[in-house]
Amino acid sequence: MSIDPSFIYALIGFFLASYAVIGNDSVQTLGTFIASNNRVFKWYWLWLAASAVLIFTMVYGWTVNDGDISYGRLDKIPPVEIQWYHAAAPAVLVFLTRFGIPVSTTFLVLSVFASTVVLEKMLVKSVVGYGVAAITAYALWVIMSKFINEKFNTVKKGTRKYWRVGQWCATGFLWFSWLSHDMANIAVYLPRQLPFELLIGAIAVLVFWLGVIFKTNGGKIQKIVLEKTGSRFMRSATIIDLIYACLLIFFKELNNIPMSTTWVFVGLLTGRELAIATAHRKEYKLGYVFPLIGKDFIKMMLGLAISVAMVLSIHYFFSGAANE
Repeated sequence: MSIDPSFIYALIGFFLASYAVIGNDSVQTLGTFIASNNRVFKWYWLWLAASAVLIFTMVYGWTVNDGDISYGRLDKIPPVEIQWYHAAAPAVLVFLTRFGIPVSTTFLVLSVFASTVVLEKMLVKSVVGYGVAAITAYALWVIMSKFINEKFNTVKKGTRKYWRVGQWCATGFLWFSWLSHDMANIAVYLPRQLPFELLIGAIAVLVFWLGVIFKTNGGKIQKIVLEKTGSRFMRSATIIDLIYACLLIFFKELNNIPMSTTWVFVGLLTGRELAIATAHRKEYKLGYVFPLIGKDFIKMMLGLAISVAMVLSIHYFFSGAANE
């Protein structure tokens, strides 16, 4: 009995994409949650809470979208027979993740399935997302800086429990919003109408990788979060998560073109850092901010360059040769 190579490539791509999405991208949403809670709760309690939202999101999407867990994000990307180069894309992403490079999973994974026209639309939407997130964050944090100072953890002891509850709710909302965007990066290796047994298998794999991330306190990418001002503070984490979730919901409702949530996240942190530096010029120099946000931007551009190079190679060399 022969095994279809396409099935093997799809299986490998799914496992690698699952790890890459959870290991590289999920820290965008769970990074502040981990940073502000790992001294209070054991990692497995945080893991169970995040897993509950993950399971709900996948089952809900599967139920209301006729077996499609991508929430319609793959409507512009028709199913194809999986080749070795489709599985290679998340393998490169896993490699880059080990070096803490915030690569867009959407660009690196979905682009090898998409046409160059869809890739262009994805890039435009992601650039707009970065700009909107940066401007929105800058404006909001300049206003908030008049009332709170996020350079210090000034939450009164009596109100901390309320902020803790608020943070868990905001993180749950953000985790759901983010998953409904980025689940497409995994679902592209699966049937568009997922059988129930494959749904259970996919949930089990993702919950496992999620446990690995919580066990390792976020992995390499977590450093990007920890470098930012006050990201370990519960109040700051709550505000970041809530604003990020609202931005993702906005772009989700805008259209069904996939976009890089990584770019939105980096844009949000960039605008926030600039706003804090503007509001606290005496104790927070801009000379510290620009190398910090510049480093993130350079890493982001490096990830984009690698993604585009892979996509162009696949479209013009590998897939072309396969069709001859």
